[in-house]
Amino acid sequence: MGMVGGGRGAFIGGVHRMAAALDGQIELVCGAFSSRPEVSKASGQDFFLPSDRVYGDYLEMITREAELPEGKRMDFVAIVTPNHMHYGPAKMALEYGFHVVCDKPLSFDMEQAEELQKLVKKTGLIFALTYNYTGYPMVKQARAMIAHQEIGKIRKVVVAYPQGWLSTLLEASDQKQASWRTDPSKSGIAGAMGDIGTHAENLAEYITGLQIIKLCADISTIVKGRRLDDDGNVLLRFNNGARGVLYASQISAGEENNLQINVYGEKGCLIWKQMEPNTLTVKWLDQPTQIYRTGVGNLYSRTNDHTRLPAGHPEGYLEAFANIYRNVAMCIKARVLGEMPHDKYIDYPNVDDGVRGMKFVYAVIKSGKSTDKWTEL
Repeated sequence: MGMVGGGRGAFIGGVHRMAAALDGQIELVCGAFSSRPEVSKASGQDFFLPSDRVYGDYLEMITREAELPEGKRMDFVAIVTPNHMHYGPAKMALEYGFHVVCDKPLSFDMEQAEELQKLVKKTGLIFALTYNYTGYPMVKQARAMIAHQEIGKIRKVVVAYPQGWLSTLLEASDQKQASWRTDPSKSGIAGAMGDIGTHAENLAEYITGLQIIKLCADISTIVKGRRLDDDGNVLLRFNNGARGVLYASQISAGEENNLQINVYGEKGCLIWKQMEPNTLTVKWLDQPTQIYRTGVGNLYSRTNDHTRLPAGHPEGYLEAFANIYRNVAMCIKARVLGEMPHDKYIDYPNVDDGVRGMKFVYAVIKSGKSTDKWTEL
């Protein structure tokens, strides 16, 4: 793995490195870890990389890595920069024949997203997006139960992602994460909806297997002086006729990362909460409530495929993140060996999910500014 971004002072870069290393299938071999060459070099020393594999920028990294012999050069690039820096290295990596793992959202704007989508299809390379909540075992269980019609036709989806960390004008203090996430020149057209609303949208579509086709959004900037939205409520309509509600907020004081989803079918309801990730609650129309736990009982094979630890040992954020990296690694390894990867590994968010996420953001912002009731994706 080569990495773009994620150097000293970065949060998500460390998450990516830990997740990639968890299964022992991926080695960090090079990087351009910062837009400042001196920080990139210092970060490379932190990671014990040889100086000739630490680069001043992604242009140098991709060009020079492509010149190395197969077996020594990197196999794929992990892009862990702010939103406005996703497109450049992703496009160049694909053009030079490297697979890509990119943090979400896919790009800064829709034009870039659609160009990357075309490039992935043209090259046939692997492109994974770290909508990491899809990696949880109980999310896989919920998806499998719905696919097997256990709760019947889906009628209603309620998904919420409340945070409270931006309840004040934190960006005024030059806090790094707050500064770029609330800056439209770096984050794009959306704040909370682009940052965490897309996670909620992706989770709803992944678990249900449905797609949002229309929405009606009320988008707000609550904290005075902030330049992007920090709170939003969205009514959803899905392609099977189901209705939904999506709430994403970064000014819900006291909340941490309280992502949760309720999916209501004709026969029952599935409830999953990210802060209690090993549990899936199933409420039935005509039976007692059931509690499913990771590693316990007769679970679907896809659930067990993404479970590492025996029951009672909590698996969480890093393990879910690592499931995406492991699956990508196994698919790349299969290509190197000229084999077909096992179906269980072809389970990671891809460029098409990224484009849908961007379409969701654009539709939400358009709807929030419009007097029309419904906006099509």
